[in-house]
Amino acid sequence: MKRRSEPVPLSLIFSALSDPVRLEIVQVLLKERELPCGHCRTGLSKSTMSHHFKVLREAGIIRKRADGKTHHISIVVEELEARLPGLLKAIRKAGGPL
Repeated sequence: MKRRSEPVPLSLIFSALSDPVRLEIVQVLLKERELPCGHCRTGLSKSTMSHHFKVLREAGIIRKRADGKTHHISIVVEELEARLPGLLKAIRKAGGPL
């Protein structure tokens, strides 16, 4: 997995979190730790969910891990806590569907 040499701009992180679907994905992942991509949300097309995952990955919020044909996603907790202390706690506290 390639690492970024420069931190993601804060505007990209907050822009990614401004979408209710992506914020809900983050809330689910905070509860579940890691999930296969297909188990994160129902009712939206696979291509729509792929777009949301891509935005979250590019913003440095989640990572993807391949396990055969299945891809698992999880939050990059340590990196986000180091950069934005308390952000994940606030998202967790907001809880529930938006």
